[in-house]
Amino acid sequence: MLPNRRHLLKLFPVAAAMARLRAADMIVRSARPEDFEMPLDGFNTWITPVERFFVRTHVYRPTVDPAHWQLRVEGQVAQPLTLSLGDLREFPRAELVSVLECAGNGRAFFRPSVAGLQWENGSVGNARWTGVRLVDVLKKAGYQAAAKEVLFNGADVPIGTMPDFIRAIPLAKAIHPDTVLAFEMNGEALTPSHGFPLRVVAPGWAGDNWVKWLTNIEVRDKEFDGFFMKTAYRLPVRTIAPGAAVDPADMTPVHSLGPKSVIVSPVDGQTVGPGAVRIKGAAWAGEYPISSVEVSADSGRNWRPTMLGPDKARYGWRFWETDWSAGRTGSYVLMARATDEAGETQPLVEEWNPSGYLWNVVAQVRVEVGAGPAQPRVERPEVPPFPPQVKSACIGCHAEDMIAGQKLTRAQWEREVDKMTRWGASVKPEDRGAIIEFLLSQFGPKR
Repeated sequence: MLPNRRHLLKLFPVAAAMARLRAADMIVRSARPEDFEMPLDGFNTWITPVERFFVRTHVYRPTVDPAHWQLRVEGQVAQPLTLSLGDLREFPRAELVSVLECAGNGRAFFRPSVAGLQWENGSVGNARWTGVRLVDVLKKAGYQAAAKEVLFNGADVPIGTMPDFIRAIPLAKAIHPDTVLAFEMNGEALTPSHGFPLRVVAPGWAGDNWVKWLTNIEVRDKEFDGFFMKTAYRLPVRTIAPGAAVDPADMTPVHSLGPKSVIVSPVDGQTVGPGAVRIKGAAWAGEYPISSVEVSADSGRNWRPTMLGPDKARYGWRFWETDWSAGRTGSYVLMARATDEAGETQPLVEEWNPSGYLWNVVAQVRVEVGAGPAQPRVERPEVPPFPPQVKSACIGCHAEDMIAGQKLTRAQWEREVDKMTRWGASVKPEDRGAIIEFLLSQFGPKR
């Protein structure tokens, strides 16, 4: 059944939503494809407004016609389904508040640095998601006993020869009652940048599992071996030395988030006067709620509990705050660590991985106690002019800002150039060396 005109207008408030998104004060990590980071002050709101909610896209945002959109459910099922938006709304309604966090949030903090979008703290948001339970749809199709995982594909189209973004989750997560197919975000239809008309909501798991622009669900009796399951979005199964290579056999897919906190106030480099200083922030975890947040004002020697805010949800973030009596003039490192109800606590030192996933090291900021102005913030350097051969090879699929955020070694730049060449970038053999030299000189570790 196709939705009527009034229903379509409710489902597709595109112009207004996109105007809000463009007008928002976001950190642009990449303008094309869209990769927008929420500034630190976004953590002051429990439900993140759509226009302040981060955006992560591997490819260009697709245009979906809601009047002709359909969701296909097939594979290891008794009855394959083809559903319209109207059909989905006939299922029981489901709603929950959940953090959505990019697996690469915090990648900029890894040392040695790793390739990828250099997210700091804000590729995360907390929203109210509304839709239907995935398990209800799977039951309608009659998923079979042989089912092991559920595969998701969307309307997005790969750039060049880049692999299609297809992800799968284990059956146990798919049939969990909190896993949702969402068509609304904060009470309104999803915007195109956030997955209109339908996206997966896998609460407690990293954003790579929250497939956008959903068009196909396949119930499988074996693991999917596509690029974004067998090569990308994988973590070492054991701790490794920073910078070390990892055998692909020793990697596993990125799934659940760990406990994490961020200090919102005071900010790093701020000067505060002696006396009472309010320290506050937000904390979240994966499949278990936050149970406590502790703060240290002496570089981690001593810790004390904070007060958690009243707003809470199983998968949502919690506000926290405490007062600190700033003593004599000096430089102090304030730290915050969160613990979830399973007893897992943030680590003091990063567990390095080659893709920079799931950063959740204890949050810290340095403040100065005494009179005087705040420390100046380091401005992002201007992007230098790109030589013609670099423009023709690197700027066809994405803008310069994605490249300018990197701080990669020669070996890392060589791997990136070779990967992009495999994905369709026009890199002439005689230009490869000059391209790598330019990238290393302008966007190497020293930068």
